[in-house]
Amino acid sequence: MSQENLARTTGDRKINQLTFRLGPLGAAIPLLFFVIWAITTSVLQLSSEIGLVLGAVFGITLGLFFCKSKWADYAQGLFDGLAQPIGVVAMVAWFYAGMFAQVLQVGGLVEGLVWIGSITGFTGGLFVGMTFVLAAVFSTAVGTGYGTTVAFCTLMYPAGVATGADPTILFAAILAGAVFGDNLAPVSDTTIVSATTQDADVPGVVRSRFKYAIAAAIPTLLLFIIFGGGGTIENQASIESTTSPTGLVMLIPFAIVLILALSGHHIITSLTWGILVAVGTIALFPIGSIGDILSFNPDSDSIVEGALIDGISGYINMAILILLIVAAAHLLKLGGTMEVITKTLVKWIKNSVRRAELAIWSIVALLNSAITINTAAEIAAAPFVKEIGEKYHIHRYRRANMLDAVTSALGYIFPWGAPVLLGWSTITMMKDTYEWLPIVAPTSVFPFVFQGWFLVIVMLVAALTGWGLRYQGKNGEELKKQK
Repeated sequence: MSQENLARTTGDRKINQLTFRLGPLGAAIPLLFFVIWAITTSVLQLSSEIGLVLGAVFGITLGLFFCKSKWADYAQGLFDGLAQPIGVVAMVAWFYAGMFAQVLQVGGLVEGLVWIGSITGFTGGLFVGMTFVLAAVFSTAVGTGYGTTVAFCTLMYPAGVATGADPTILFAAILAGAVFGDNLAPVSDTTIVSATTQDADVPGVVRSRFKYAIAAAIPTLLLFIIFGGGGTIENQASIESTTSPTGLVMLIPFAIVLILALSGHHIITSLTWGILVAVGTIALFPIGSIGDILSFNPDSDSIVEGALIDGISGYINMAILILLIVAAAHLLKLGGTMEVITKTLVKWIKNSVRRAELAIWSIVALLNSAITINTAAEIAAAPFVKEIGEKYHIHRYRRANMLDAVTSALGYIFPWGAPVLLGWSTITMMKDTYEWLPIVAPTSVFPFVFQGWFLVIVMLVAALTGWGLRYQGKNGEELKKQK
């Protein structure tokens, strides 16, 4: 394509407004179609990331037929949305976070953490409580709730059931631990998105949300210990120990990432050092193979294999989906939908900051109830949160925390949510190895994901009472009282 044709296709101008049939409702068609598609496929248990990408493409295409402006302007508005830094920054950060998590797994960190639990002799409810703590530590370290769900459903679920843990509560504890890390980890995708969309720095956001996460985690741990027992160990084969303390040396690279991130270094810088130290650690100690990190296999479809490739490929579909969601949300703005919704909420809010925060909580909860992937829901809700929060001078940390906490919590609760289905699928596959292993249905586990439910309640109470509320000063400083 020539430069002239390329310029004509992409356009050098920026679209500031579009008109739609049905007005602001017509501008919402792309995102509404995607939400309906996501709900339908989830209820029918047909949900997948690539399927959601297709739903987003269908929704954007459908929006063309509701657009009264030139289709070329609609397309340019779409491209403007795709090019927004919000989606691009998150996408690149996920690639680095994915590579880091995969390298840690190659080094045997999960097995090392499980080994710590195995030497304590915990059973029943104590084992469930320990599983929650270990899953929370792991997910906080690697920043991937999905990876935590897979790893712990593979290792901790069979071990816990074999030692008398209640299967449903044990599954819920794994999901609850994933919630904790997804909400708090500096390298978590939801943390990155919540910070970047509200113009906040990741270290400051993490420090400010710690109190909310702990407030939910303490009662969660107690409930898991109390209600986690009651399983049976009869007629169950013993599980051969596959754990080893050697993988604990991988605590060094993830500690480095946490320290650098919390010290104010850019997340890409922190993750790069984490990856380099992790690879060096594996090379120095007999805990893994460099070939498992990166290798070339001309007989495979991908040719290049290993943890680094897995870390990137695992986020490609998500990256595409996020860009499309960002673009659909941008069309809402161009069509005036966000302005109408914001004006309606402002009429209800009036001059009440409490109502403003309740409106933010409600919007985030509503979108996360409908969209199966929490990061996608967070991206969709972010513009509303920023619009309302800035109008009432709510500090960017507070906005990011309200956005991330509700998103991380609800993403691991609903039976049609991707991580719940992912855990259920992993347990089902483990049935081939352990015939006695019970399979917990997604509809059975969701009431017991205590960290998720408590986190939602904590943020609702914070909105109602003003606990932790800070206002934003002229230079971005935190103020206890609005000037």
